[in-house]
Amino acid sequence: MAYNTGNTYLCPVKKITLQVQNQFSVLNQEQLLSWMSDCVLLLGKQIGDIHIALMDDDALLELNQKHLDHNDYTDVITFDYSTPKAVNCDIAVSTDRVSENATHEGVTVENELARVLIHGILHCVGYSDKTHNDKQIMRKKEEEMLKRFHVEHKSL
Repeated sequence: MAYNTGNTYLCPVKKITLQVQNQFSVLNQEQLLSWMSDCVLLLGKQIGDIHIALMDDDALLELNQKHLDHNDYTDVITFDYSTPKAVNCDIAVSTDRVSENATHEGVTVENELARVLIHGILHCVGYSDKTHNDKQIMRKKEEEMLKRFHVEHKSL
């Protein structure tokens, strides 16, 4: 079970933290963290330290420039420190991009947030999106994980 400590939601047993750095509101955060934990286990890994930071476009652009030498906006950046057995990472998400993508794709903001979060986790377990074929494979796995989310956790 997650608990609220201000704008940070902790899932102490599973070591997943979610920090909101702007005015974005996360609905059903306990279900979201639980689903992420389930996904990691379904992907054959243990849960290590997973930290999620939700921020605006400019903050994520700054990370993109500083750490990846990219000068463009993106929806998610994953810093992967995983071991062969456990997922350990920092996932930075632009809530501006998530909101815009949700509108463009005709999905809820919560669904789009879940998609970018599982995208980050998939990078940590070996999925890539460097080529067109890799992107298709990764997108298929994202959809598979999202379907599990909606079956098992109907109200997000």
